[in-house]
Amino acid sequence: MLGVFLDTETNGLNSQVHRILELAYKIVDLSTGELKEEYQTIVAQPFELWEKSDQESLRINGFQWEEVAQGRTPRHVSQHIIDTFTKLGVRRKQAVFICQNPSFDRVFFSQLIDPDTQELLSWPYHWLDLASMYWALTMDKARKAQGPFPWETGFSKDLIAAHYKLPGESKPHRAMNGVSHLLLCYQAVVGFPKN
Repeated sequence: MLGVFLDTETNGLNSQVHRILELAYKIVDLSTGELKEEYQTIVAQPFELWEKSDQESLRINGFQWEEVAQGRTPRHVSQHIIDTFTKLGVRRKQAVFICQNPSFDRVFFSQLIDPDTQELLSWPYHWLDLASMYWALTMDKARKAQGPFPWETGFSKDLIAAHYKLPGESKPHRAMNGVSHLLLCYQAVVGFPKN
């Protein structure tokens, strides 16, 4: 089973108005932790969409227009993803997506590759999130009086990292920083059974 650890950066929170600016992923064997492929790119957007940016989002991720203007076209990025996923066998029942915030990442990822195309390619429809994994495992330990309840520690990615005495995510919030930190936290929370 493969895990597609994925993160996006955008110019706002509203997928009807805002656009994906950056995408990164690492494809990992979930049994061994072996890295199969990694990819990071800035996605070019037209200036008229950039002008609609939410300034708080740009403050968090640090993007400037000059970077976005130099990015790869959405068509180039989507073709690269399709080619890579096809080569590695990222398909339903053989892979899952893992994100910090899959409801956010999935809708912006779908700006690159629409849901109908994802379905046609039999891509996984399971988008799993780290917080739910942490919640379930922590609840089980708390019921056995072996640790705190998840609401006592918090369950954002940085708070999960702190619980495991891991560093926080590197700043600014860029997609590959998010993916690398997500993978570090996943390894601490869930682990790779054959590693």
